[in-house]
Amino acid sequence: MGARWPNRRCTHERERFWSRESSYAKRESSMRRHCTIFGILLTMSVMVLLAVGLSGGAEKKGVSECFESRETGGYGTLKVEEVKEGFPNVKCSDFTGSVLWYGDPYTDTIPLGEMPGYEESGYPNRVDYLEAEAVVRRRIPKLNYYPCTFCHNGTTVKVPEEKDKFPRLIMMHKDIVPDSRSLKHGHGRMWCLDCHSSKNRDVLIDHRDQEISFNQPQLLCGKCHGPIFHDWRKGIHGKRIGQWDKNGKKRWWLCTECHNPHNVDARVYHPISPELAPALPKGMKSAKHEERPHNGGADTH
Repeated sequence: MGARWPNRRCTHERERFWSRESSYAKRESSMRRHCTIFGILLTMSVMVLLAVGLSGGAEKKGVSECFESRETGGYGTLKVEEVKEGFPNVKCSDFTGSVLWYGDPYTDTIPLGEMPGYEESGYPNRVDYLEAEAVVRRRIPKLNYYPCTFCHNGTTVKVPEEKDKFPRLIMMHKDIVPDSRSLKHGHGRMWCLDCHSSKNRDVLIDHRDQEISFNQPQLLCGKCHGPIFHDWRKGIHGKRIGQWDKNGKKRWWLCTECHNPHNVDARVYHPISPELAPALPKGMKSAKHEERPHNGGADTH
C-alpha cells in the first residue's frame, strides 16, 4: 500500500496540472472570442460614424438657402446662386444656417425710394441718402399670399363696409395671426385694417389712408415709431451692408426683415446662434489668456 502512494499522488498532481492548463486554454479561447467580437463591433461603429459623417458633409455642401436676420417667417432668406462661375452670391453657415458673408449684397434689391421729410437740405446726413445709392430687398416676392386681391377682389371676398372695419374674429390667415381680436401689436390698440387697406389689399396704408407698397414698410412703421425711424434713418438702429465709404452703395435692412409686425408685442426675437469658436493656433492648448484682466490696454500679469 505504501509503495503505491507516490504513483497515486503523481497521478493526482498530473490531473490538477492538466485541469489548470485546460482552464487557461478555455479562458484564452474565451478572451479571443470576446476580443474578436469587440473588434468587429468597433469596426462596425467606426464604419457607421464615417458613413454618417460623410452623409452629413454631403448635406452641408448642398445647403441651398440661409436666413439673414430672423430664422422664421421666410422674409429674410436667401437662395445660394452663382454670381459667376465658382463664386456664390452668399455663403451659408453649416452650423447655424445663417448668412456668413455676401458675394453680392445687392441680390434682388430695388431703390430705397422716397422718404418724405428727409429731403430738406438742412437735414443731418443729407448727403448720405440723397447722393449715395441706397437699396432694399424686395419684400413682395417673399409674401405667401400675394397678390391679396386674388381673393380680396370684391367678389370672392367682399370689401368690408365701414361698420365692419373694427376688430372681429377672422377665420382665415390664422397662420399669421391666430386671433385677429388680439393682435400682438400696439398693445391692443390696433388690428388688421389699421395697416392693410380695406379697398386695395395689395398695399398698406398709413393713418391718412395714403397707400404704401409692401416693399417700403418703413414708411408705415415710421408713422407711429418716429424716434426709432429717425435712428434707423441715421444708421443708429438697424443694419446696412455694402460699400464702406459714406457715399458708396449700401443695402438697408427694412423693419420687417428683423421684426415680425404681427407679434411684435410678444417680443419674440430669438438671437442668432453664434458660430463655433475658431481652432486655436498650433501649440496653444487653451484660450485662458483671454480671461486675464486688462489695465489701460496692457496685461497686469
